[in-house]
Amino acid sequence: MAAWDDEGAPMPLGAPRHREVLGRLLVARNRVVPVDRLVADLWEDEPPKGAVGAVRTFVAALRRALEPGRPARRPPSLLVTQGPGYVLRVSRDAVDAGRFEETTERAGAAAPHTAVALWSEALALWRGPALADFPQAGWAAPERARLESLRLRAIEGRADALIATGAAREAVPDLESHVTAHPWREDGWVLLATALDRSGRRGDALAVLRRARQTLADDLGMDPGPALARAEERILRGATDARTADPVGSGAADGVWGRAAAAWERSVPARSRARLHATAGLLRELAVTGAEGLEEAREHRGAVVAAADATGDADLTARVIGSYDVPAVWTRADDPDDAAALVRAAARSAAKLGPDASPALRARLLSVVAVESRGDAAADGPLAHAGTEPTAEPWRARAERSADEAVRLARGLGDPALLAFALNGAFMQAFGSCGLAARRASLGGELTALAAGHGLPSHEILGRLVRVQALGALGHLTAADEEADAIDILSDRHERPLARVFTSWYRSLRTCETDGWEAARPLYARALAATADCGMPGLALGAPALVALVPVMRGDELPRPGALDATDPGPYEPWVRPLLLAGEGETEQARRSLASAPRPPHDLLQEALWCLLARAAAAVGHAGVLRRSRDELVGAAGEYAGAGSGLVSFGPVERHLRAADSALRDLDGRR
Repeated sequence: MAAWDDEGAPMPLGAPRHREVLGRLLVARNRVVPVDRLVADLWEDEPPKGAVGAVRTFVAALRRALEPGRPARRPPSLLVTQGPGYVLRVSRDAVDAGRFEETTERAGAAAPHTAVALWSEALALWRGPALADFPQAGWAAPERARLESLRLRAIEGRADALIATGAAREAVPDLESHVTAHPWREDGWVLLATALDRSGRRGDALAVLRRARQTLADDLGMDPGPALARAEERILRGATDARTADPVGSGAADGVWGRAAAAWERSVPARSRARLHATAGLLRELAVTGAEGLEEAREHRGAVVAAADATGDADLTARVIGSYDVPAVWTRADDPDDAAALVRAAARSAAKLGPDASPALRARLLSVVAVESRGDAAADGPLAHAGTEPTAEPWRARAERSADEAVRLARGLGDPALLAFALNGAFMQAFGSCGLAARRASLGGELTALAAGHGLPSHEILGRLVRVQALGALGHLTAADEEADAIDILSDRHERPLARVFTSWYRSLRTCETDGWEAARPLYARALAATADCGMPGLALGAPALVALVPVMRGDELPRPGALDATDPGPYEPWVRPLLLAGEGETEQARRSLASAPRPPHDLLQEALWCLLARAAAAVGHAGVLRRSRDELVGAAGEYAGAGSGLVSFGPVERHLRAADSALRDLDGRR
């Protein structure tokens, strides 16, 4: 963390805490950070007395450092008090990370020779690891991971541009370093092989592809994807096209694409309805191509919906919203704000269309509501005061009704693709209570059969993933293995690379169940590495903490003090924190944390999170939360806690129930 004035002279930012406040405000990107959030982020364990006053002192010092010539009576213009906290008002080009992102965006849209210069300019902005001053700070981890992902893509983008300009030899050294440091990135291996081949080193290029397959399979436990096979085929044929080209007839395909795109630009007006329809369809197809495509589709989907809404054509808006039937298997949204906005947009569209809307269009809008309404912890109150969930219930009930109605309409219409979308919504709403894995297994089976019979490969993969999760929860591992193997075949055949992220997690879980934690540890390390760069923050955030708790929860102990110090619980912090405090002997803090914890969201991990609460409550004698946890888990007595996620398993729920019953008897005896 460093700053310079307009003349390029370093600015004295003060002590480490001052720099941390500045970094935290920069990461917020011109949004307000409340004072209590700053306190929680700076002192993640337990804020000291006077923490709020200390933050104000840090802010005052930073204001003096950032605006040294500001008169005493003039309000600050950079670090501003606003509402409940502070906001740092800086333009994007005033921050090196902002300039880096802006330059990479220009590079991605530029012709190859220009792109090489822009990629180089962007990479030159890096002075070292992002936010290196704060290696243990939980607030810094997501931004650090995001920037690192962009940096790796920039390295590959520069190499791709160099190859396209004929400077393949220049790309080779950096690519060698790149694949050594990041061996799980298949694009890096393909680019290196292509660069070597275009440098006249075909033998070395083929050797690199063999090394890539061996590294992925033997060292990382990952099955090589189709990109490696396509690269080898191109090299053996002597036709080394760009890494994104089709292996057969790619030159012709690229020419057709270019001519069709040019004709589209000439023929279709920029603000036309046809263009909005086509853009929505393109985003739908882009989302299943891999991490980068998914991120791009997610980033632009809201803008397309807003553009359609701005036309005032309710039917057009509804069709644009409902066209994005991308399969969704993870029950925590990648961007909860965007998901909520889409739910509101779908509800508005349905209201505008009224009862005369076509059943197919209504079913699509209802499916959007059902799919995007995932997870509801934010709507619930503290467990200690929650006999019912009055805030969450209407919201969840609306989503469940939407799912049921969408399925009913789709069945009546006999439209397989529409029914597949509706069943995806039904799956997302099949978490009303613990212990519903059998219901989800049935939904997954219906979806698999429907999709396989009507040529819907993305939804067939989804159906099989749903079954992998549900069968894992039920302990039917042999059947789950068969589904995972089928998913890998389908993902290769239809180029759906993200599916393998989930099967790698399942195989880690499966190994843990059959061979124990020590055998599963390296598999989990590889799954985490692949997940960090998969474009699904809803899946990635907090996953390392869940993995770290596997050996704890499969045993009978509490976590050792400091066991998760280097791991950010992310969105799972409210349910992880009480257990960590109990493990540190902080009984009263753990009890307070339990009393303020919300209900675990109705999602794939609810059984696991209830088990965390039960273990912590038993350790510190919180009878209310322990009894509530036990009552919630009873419905899942025949399942494995957490295994329904396909990520982790805390062992049989029955074992956790026995421990809870024993602890409750002890507590009742003391009374």
